[in-house]
Amino acid sequence: MEQLRDAAAEGRIDFDELDSRLEQALKSKTHAELAVLTADLPQPQSSESRAPLVLKGGLYGASRGPGRWKVPGHVTAHGGVGGVQIDFTRVECRLTEVAVEAYGETSGVTIVIPDGWAADTSGMDPGVGGLTDKTTSDRLPGTPLIRLTGSGGIGGVVIRHPNNRERRKLHSNPAQG
Repeated sequence: MEQLRDAAAEGRIDFDELDSRLEQALKSKTHAELAVLTADLPQPQSSESRAPLVLKGGLYGASRGPGRWKVPGHVTAHGGVGGVQIDFTRVECRLTEVAVEAYGETSGVTIVIPDGWAADTSGMDPGVGGLTDKTTSDRLPGTPLIRLTGSGGIGGVVIRHPNNRERRKLHSNPAQG
């Protein structure tokens, strides 16, 4: 249904065609019946087709966010000496899952995800620096799951929701981006 709505918004099908296809989608009982409704439409961009994001902390650190940016299906962060921070709080993300490889190395990696997003950290090796998971499992429908893998190294990896200061900033300037 989302593919059909996107196609209508892009002008690939008109609104009468959208209504007809949505009605058929609601009546469909199999995946094959649904596939016919979108067979003539371009497929949504897969997570593999967008280049992965690689952040390297190096000597001075690296960060992505808190402004608007499009999330690829795969993000890799190497903490290095300066550390890395990835802030997903204002991102544009239509993916159901984002693979994040985090290597704490010397100074660590911090990942901030919005409330309503969830993280699966079962693929992480805590290393010496450890893994700190301060997220909740209260995932809202339609939000991505962050699948975290990698190693804490010496600096460790932290994944969390915004802290109080970050929340105040988000609420006081909701249009930032």
